[in-house]
Amino acid sequence: MEMRWFLSKIQDDFRGGKINLEKTQRLLEKLDIRCSYIHVKQIFKDNDRLKQGRITIEEFRAIYRIITHREEIIEIFNTYSENRKILLENNLVQFLTQEQYTAEMSKTIAFEIIQKYEPIEEVRKARQMSFEGFTRYMDSPECLLFKNECRKVYQDMTHPLNDYFISSSHNTYLVSDQLVGPSDLWGYVSALVKGCRCLEIDCWDGAQNEPVVYHGYTLTSKLLFKTVIQAIHKYAFMALKFKVLVKNKKIGTLKETHERKGSDKRGKVEEWEEEVADLEEEEEEEKFKESEIFESVLGDNQDKETGVKKLPGVMLFKKKKTRKLKIALALSDLVIYTKAEKFKSFQHSRLYQQFNENNSIGETQARKLSKLRVHEFIFHTRRFITRIYPKATRADSSNFNPQEFWNIGCQMVALNFQTPGLPMDLQNGKFLDNGGSGYILKPHFLRESESYFNPSNIKESMPITLTIRLISGIQLPLTHSSSNKGDTLVIIEVFGVPNDQMKQQTRVIKKNAFSPRWNETFTFIIHVPELALIRFVVESQGLIAGNEFLGQYTLPLLCMNKGYRRVPLFSRMGESLEPASLFVYVWYVR
Repeated sequence: MEMRWFLSKIQDDFRGGKINLEKTQRLLEKLDIRCSYIHVKQIFKDNDRLKQGRITIEEFRAIYRIITHREEIIEIFNTYSENRKILLENNLVQFLTQEQYTAEMSKTIAFEIIQKYEPIEEVRKARQMSFEGFTRYMDSPECLLFKNECRKVYQDMTHPLNDYFISSSHNTYLVSDQLVGPSDLWGYVSALVKGCRCLEIDCWDGAQNEPVVYHGYTLTSKLLFKTVIQAIHKYAFMALKFKVLVKNKKIGTLKETHERKGSDKRGKVEEWEEEVADLEEEEEEEKFKESEIFESVLGDNQDKETGVKKLPGVMLFKKKKTRKLKIALALSDLVIYTKAEKFKSFQHSRLYQQFNENNSIGETQARKLSKLRVHEFIFHTRRFITRIYPKATRADSSNFNPQEFWNIGCQMVALNFQTPGLPMDLQNGKFLDNGGSGYILKPHFLRESESYFNPSNIKESMPITLTIRLISGIQLPLTHSSSNKGDTLVIIEVFGVPNDQMKQQTRVIKKNAFSPRWNETFTFIIHVPELALIRFVVESQGLIAGNEFLGQYTLPLLCMNKGYRRVPLFSRMGESLEPASLFVYVWYVR
């Protein structure tokens, strides 16, 4: 029956005789078989017996079987098929219930799957599924590792803004380094397409009263402010509510802003005085802040609000340099909920910081504070939006690991989106959640005032035991070779609180990047699953130059489907490498 169907689909293409590589690729696509050209080219070469660059119908059938008849899928199919030829509707229901953990399973769901994926008409009409149909179902979006429920905005979006992690970029206009590289509109377009919700626009006076955007006091090129706004207008609202919050320095109070509403502010400029520091002074300031102790030795040694022990000490003072900036009153008055306020200390914020004021803290200072005063830091991020940005010495636009700052509730962890690598993999993976909206509700223990969460000292938790059986690879990507004989391995990593960080690796499968089979099982105990990200990395073993990166996929643990699942792979630049993927079985319990 399958043979009759197969021949009926391809025989017209062979009426003129043999077909070449390009027609072979097109015929596979016509049969709804996703395949990589580089792999098809190698398999075509192996099956072209006469080596003339043209194959017969029988040779095409051999190629088709190599690509579609994966042994691991056949084993699953045969387990649930009563005759190893057909899945009855009840067999499919059993598979979906026992292996795929399909909630509220019914014959209706099974029937819909059969109607959607079974290509043989007579089998489809009998409400059955052939191996051809089962293969197409297992390769479909319904069997991806990422949960469908997480593909839409499903979280409560009515909380205050400080209750969310917010996808944030640093110096968005830069597409290269921080000092002499070009500024480009593509930085904004690219960031917005990736779901970024906090863009940085450094605005300066330009020639002929035309504002420009660039990294001030550097040799980076300049963009016209109006073209930046036009680009944002075009791409920002593809999934948004047409609302913008302006984060900036602000003149005066909210009351004064309200009183000026409706007045003509054109050309009106006011001065703002701020503290400044060069690179050396910034380092000194960070050392100073580490040793700064604001609590008096004469006072109570415990903060009544946070429960944090106060350290005995003295107040330290350091003279600061200041500079005066001119700020357009019209721009200042656009700042309502996100007024930029320089961070001084946690105690100062508790006493004086207003609900609409938020801080930016450099990564070095933030890292020290997270180690020295973690409870105060988390208390601060419960109340105020806190932005972490890369240190000034990252002139090459490199990034830090954002996970350490998500662990303490920092809402805006700003990265250089133009720089690929692990930090951006984590960024892209985390914000897949909640429909890719760029907003993720923080876990309750980073929002609730009665929580005493410390990522480095987990006392109470409900850990998840995660088991991943890495079964096989599917048409893995190749970079420097036209052969599909690479030596491949997979690394599975957990990112989260320090105690959950873990990495495990498969053995190397020699000379097979087309369909390597590992069948290796890995177990992870994860104490804070709400913050955990799982990263799959595929590499090609290199004995001299080291392993070569082939692809990766990162996603939140709680967005993982159970059962037999396909793991898509992405390049270093974040581009899809379909149909390259991994085939896994996932199971976890709390």
